[in-house]
Formats: sequence, structure tokens, C-alpha cells
Amino acid sequence: MPNLFVILQRLIPLYVITQFIHWLARIRIPAVKNMLIRCFINHYRVETNELNQNVPDGYLTFNDFFIRDLAPGARQINDSPYSIISPVDGTISAAGPIEEDRVMQAKQIDYSLADLLVTNKTDADYYANGSFVTIYLAPYNYHRVHAPLSGYLRAARYVPGSLFSVNDGTVQNYAQLFVGNERLICNLDTDIGDVTLIFVGALNVGTINTIWTGDIRPRRKGLIEEIDLSTAYSDLNFNKGALLGWFNLGSTVILLCPPKTSSHFSGIGLGQSVKMGEEIGKITLKK
Repeated sequence: MPNLFVILQRLIPLYVITQFIHWLARIRIPAVKNMLIRCFINHYRVETNELNQNVPDGYLTFNDFFIRDLAPGARQINDSPYSIISPVDGTISAAGPIEEDRVMQAKQIDYSLADLLVTNKTDADYYANGSFVTIYLAPYNYHRVHAPLSGYLRAARYVPGSLFSVNDGTVQNYAQLFVGNERLICNLDTDIGDVTLIFVGALNVGTINTIWTGDIRPRRKGLIEEIDLSTAYSDLNFNKGALLGWFNLGSTVILLCPPKTSSHFSGIGLGQSVKMGEEIGKITLKK
């Protein structure tokens, strides 16, 4: 049975709230943006000793602070040729094998690959019996997304959808969360074949951004948009740990690996905190 927070989200105007947060987070009046940054740091106990700029004066807007870069050396990239690294700072929400075409969201809640990827059956079948990891980014986390493996961005598509919160309360109580929320699906050609990295939008996520697409604003409805990468202003090749994009306020990433290519992320546990660059899985088979 849905909890009170899920019911409330069905009633409130999620897109109106998100649009307001988008505007508020980009105010450049120093007194306003400094107050927002200080309040956010105090409320969420954000670590600031690893940042590259002074707080709050080094940031033009609250959003600039939220998508903050880190000082050089703040994250170490595991450079083993057999490691799959965490693409983000966050908390492990779910991980393990994909059972046929079913991906676990929470205990007794799963969803299909076809619904997640919104693609043809052949593409969904590619990941059947593979492995996955879902990582939740809390508001206090570093919100940039990096490459879990070295590779090449082969394709990307934006799927319009809802903007439900992706916190634990919603994950545990709303069965269609990840297949209903908006998402950006990135297909990466890597040493273990194609892997898919999914940016899942959420309440207050005013924009998803990648270095190839720029800002992608949320749309409640509409057609799936195949991103034209031929106009990308950045090289589509990337090394493990390279910056791929960021969330403008918190959300979730899902990484899918094909069968027999990884150790099913068995070395990590649910609820475990991870840092970008740490090993979260091992490669068992390269293409």
C-alpha cells in the first residue's frame, strides 16, 4: 500500500514545484544565493573541504554550487583493467543479477528491462540475465556523473515522464518509479560490450545535463527523443572516470551490464555508501 508521501506526490503539482526550484536555484543576487547555499550546507551537512572554490562567494548561483566540481585529487579512480567503478557518489539502492528480464527496485518490487529502456525487444534481451546496480544520490552528495568504464557514447535518448522523488520511501512503496520517471538513457560502447547508464530524473531535478547534449529540461509528455550526437561539441570517446554529466538537484543512476561480463556487483551491499571512482564490480569477460 502506498505510503503518505507517495500519495502526497500524486496530489501536488510536481512540475510546477520543479520549475520554481529551477528558477530559484539560478538567482544571481548575492544575498539570496549565498543564503540558499549556507542554509543548504547547514541543513544537509555538506562536506565543503574538498571543493575547488570558496563557499559561498565562489559560486554564481545556488545551482552552480549544487553541480560543484571537486578539487584535484579529491577522488581516486581505481585503474585496474578489471574494475567497474562507481559513476557517482551515493548509496547503493539495489544491485545484483537481472533475473531474466526483471530488474529489482526494492524488496518484492521489480520492473522489466523493456519498460525501463523503452526500446525494442532485441535491445532489452541484450541485458537479460545480465547485472545491474542502482545508486541513489542524496541532496548532500556530489552530483556529477562519471564513466564507470572507458568507452564511446554510441547513442542517447530522452524519455519524458513523471518527477516522483527517488528517495527510499518512494522506492520502497511505488512500484513503477524508475519506469515512470523521466530519464536519459546513454548507451556506452566499452571493453565488455555495450553497457547502459541511465540518469533518472526526480522531484526538483530541473535539468539533466551531459557534456554532449547540454541542458535537457523535463517534459511530462511527448515523444521519446533520440539525441543527435553528430552535433556534439565534445569528443564521444571517454576514459574511465571521465565526466559525463550531472543532475541539477538529486536523483538516481542505473547501470546495466550484459550477461557474463561482470561479477553481478556482489562486492557491494544495499545501503552502502560509495564514492565516485571506487570499484563496485569486477569484469569477468571482455569482448
